Amino acid sequence: MLKRVFMAPDPGRTRLRFGARAVLGIALAVALCGLAGHSLTGAVTGGLAALLALFTVTDATVRGQAVTTALLPAVGLPVLTAAAELHDHPVARDLTFLAVVGAGVYARRWGPRGHSLGVFAFMTFFVAQFLHATTDQLPQLYVAVLLSVLAAAAVRFGLWCYERRLPPPAVPAPPGGTGLARVTTRQAIQATAGAGFALVVGQLVSGQRWYWAVGATWWIFVNTTSRGETLVRGFRRLLGTVIGIALGLLVAMPVHGDPTVTAALAAACVFGIFYTAAVSYTWMMLWVTLLAGLLYGLLGVLGPDLLALRLAETGVGALGAALAVILVLPVTTHSITDAWIRRALRCVHACAVETARRLAGAADADPAPRVAELEQLLTRVRLSVAPLVHPLNPMLGRKRRARHVLALLDDCAREVRGLVAVAADPEASHDARLSTACRRVEAAVEALTEGRDIAVHADGLPHAEPALAHLHGLERALSELARPLRTPPGSPLVGA
Repeated sequence: MLKRVFMAPDPGRTRLRFGARAVLGIALAVALCGLAGHSLTGAVTGGLAALLALFTVTDATVRGQAVTTALLPAVGLPVLTAAAELHDHPVARDLTFLAVVGAGVYARRWGPRGHSLGVFAFMTFFVAQFLHATTDQLPQLYVAVLLSVLAAAAVRFGLWCYERRLPPPAVPAPPGGTGLARVTTRQAIQATAGAGFALVVGQLVSGQRWYWAVGATWWIFVNTTSRGETLVRGFRRLLGTVIGIALGLLVAMPVHGDPTVTAALAAACVFGIFYTAAVSYTWMMLWVTLLAGLLYGLLGVLGPDLLALRLAETGVGALGAALAVILVLPVTTHSITDAWIRRALRCVHACAVETARRLAGAADADPAPRVAELEQLLTRVRLSVAPLVHPLNPMLGRKRRARHVLALLDDCAREVRGLVAVAADPEASHDARLSTACRRVEAAVEALTEGRDIAVHADGLPHAEPALAHLHGLERALSELARPLRTPPGSPLVGA
């Protein structure tokens, strides 16, 4: 885990810039709240609003990101109002919180913008519980949210918009016709059920900090689709919380809420959250837990008992999420993995066809976008297969098959990248055998997706021509994929 975090590739130093910009944007937001004369509650609200504006907005284009950022207060302020108005009405407050959970997850069907707005709405309600916000504080909190979102936007889109120099990321839409179209509805129901369990049990554990359990359930459902993904994410959240609490005892408690030291440590935590989020959920949760401890230190309530209570409430939230995905409209790992693999295979074929057209001299042929899409699809495959290859998975047969599938898909990607590199060479010329080989790749993909056998052919000297060599390698990898992907339900790869 340490190697994955600190040795993971960071092309263009994107994660480094992501983390550094977050520290700058949040610091500016907190400073503006201070200059406006806000209390500690207002400053904390503003800092968290800026953090969410910089972290959760993930639209593919800078313009889309700016629009989503502008919409955040329109969603957050009404939720903040409801949370404050219902502060002294626990039943109505709890039912409203669960409604926010369900609506926030359901909104993911509208893509990154729906996801961002759903997260912001949930976290606004959560922060109101964290700070015990009341109606007399609303004017100050409104200003804090608006100032902080503006500060985050100024840094992100004005001072340091490094995304303008980057190509828009290829974000593949979930494939339809396989059950994925219903996942947001299922997850909304699951998340609401899990949050309901967490809310009730969390209140039995603590009448003051019950919202921690609901927050744990919510964040376990973020960026997951299947039952297995959610269970693994719950384990990682619990592990990160345990490590973060241990660090809190060593780091946050000795600070005793000192503003200067706390501010410096909080900046380090913010950087850690943003820098590690893409590579390790466990490490991200470590930094989140330590940051929460520092904030409670500022509020003057941090102690060993509070940290132990946080661990207990996180465990309740993880249990709620686990029960929900197991018992309520479960979405199996196989159904999700199968859908993404099929999509990736079709993209492999499209890459081969586009490359052949490029070699044939078609001026409008450009396989590069297809390769970028394939990389994104393979990332989704790896995420969906992660539960099967997890070190704690006791089903060794399924683990071996899943690793075999991943290795063969990586072989396909490598051959496709080689094809594209050949096509980019201006000296490359079209060979009539390329068309035949591309047709075989198409037939192999169709056979894989329809469950039929694949025959590997060789024409002429397969390694003499680079493009043909890559096509033959691609054909062999597709042929070897047939066995693990063609297994019946109940096999070591299916039904997880």
